[in-house]
Amino acid sequence: MGNVVAKLAENSIGTWKLNLAKSKRTPPSPNPPTTFIIVYEAADEGLKGTVTGQMEDGTTIHFAGPVTFDGKEYPVSGAPWDTYSFTAIDAHTCTFVDKKTGGKLLVLGRQVISEDGRTITITSEGTDADGTPVAALQVYEKQ
Repeated sequence: MGNVVAKLAENSIGTWKLNLAKSKRTPPSPNPPTTFIIVYEAADEGLKGTVTGQMEDGTTIHFAGPVTFDGKEYPVSGAPWDTYSFTAIDAHTCTFVDKKTGGKLLVLGRQVISEDGRTITITSEGTDADGTPVAALQVYEKQ
């Protein structure tokens, strides 16, 4: 699995910008993003992931944490969830789980890097802050 994790980390490194036209959320967000960027950079135990963005109402988003692809939960600061975990499937695919304190599941998802390394497609389902079921398709393009 070590080689798979290393290759997945290598394939992930870079700056990825959300393509709003190719992305959707069901039901639609009452406060959708106007920009959303993920930066993956090399770190001691894998990657560091940083997410920044702005919502339609002007609220800014910023959270960061380790991305290790080992399936273990790690704390994240600034996100709507308290922990997340990533599990490598292959050199282009991982799954992730976002949880609140107490183990309450918020989001289950899958992230796939295209074979040409130019896009990341994230599919997810879970609940929003009000407990409403949501599903999302996000398409990010490498910058």
